[in-house]
Amino acid sequence: MTKPRRRLAGDPDPRQLVERILRVDHAGEYGAKRIYDGQLAVLGRSPSAPTIRHMAQQEQEHLDAFDRLLPQRRVRPTLLSPLWHVGGFALGAVSALMGEKAAMACTEAVEDVIDQHYARQIEKLGDAEPALRETIAQFRADEIAHRDTARAEGAAEAPAYELFSKGVKAITRTAIWLSERI
Repeated sequence: MTKPRRRLAGDPDPRQLVERILRVDHAGEYGAKRIYDGQLAVLGRSPSAPTIRHMAQQEQEHLDAFDRLLPQRRVRPTLLSPLWHVGGFALGAVSALMGEKAAMACTEAVEDVIDQHYARQIEKLGDAEPALRETIAQFRADEIAHRDTARAEGAAEAPAYELFSKGVKAITRTAIWLSERI
């Protein structure tokens, strides 16, 4: 039995925690879908397109689940969805314009951050919300598989890999922080 960590001043109460989790995860899955849309707009006929399409389909399934959960739990989506609509597509398209390896580096960086993000959410939920915790755990497994696929497809061979990866990770962490709150 996992015990949730002790709440500190300023920490969200259990209801607020679930609202933040649902809001940010919905935003993240939407952003991921838009990244893949941007990549496919550029690389739609490339050798990596089937791999990207497969990952995009899984992100769509995740998004569909959160699309159902938000109204069920009476949680509003982030107000930043229009920004993630444009920004996600732009990040995907720009990474793809840099080449297939850069598209994979983008995926690897995003999914690495999401793996850690989902792990923290699972820990915060503890034994509360077992169905939500299981959903997040399943989606986390998919995100880890996406990251590992991107690595196997040569993400580290992308131009300016270290710099690009650090930049994408910073963008992803900022998007998470904002989407939890706005």
